[in-house]
Amino acid sequence: MAAEKGVPSRASELRRVAGIVARLLAGLGGGYAVAAMASAWLATSLPMPRVEAVITATLLSFLILAGCIVWAFAARRLGRMAVGIAILAAILAGLLWLQGAAS
Repeated sequence: MAAEKGVPSRASELRRVAGIVARLLAGLGGGYAVAAMASAWLATSLPMPRVEAVITATLLSFLILAGCIVWAFAARRLGRMAVGIAILAAILAGLLWLQGAAS
């Protein structure tokens, strides 16, 4: 049975769905890690009363998470996006570590 013209094959449809799922998981998982570390770093480093710093950092973390998800679907290559989110998470982890070592 020949494939009809313009109708994607089952294998290409599975690849497309797998790409979407991979981007969604990378955006959500990596975005959550980046947002959590950014929130922790901002909450301890913003020059305002502690309660206001925590609230501000938490609100900003929602924007960071949304930005990572948008980035996951806007990037041309899944690998480059994943490396970018991992580098961002590593930078934030380093900032948290340095801040903990300094205090």
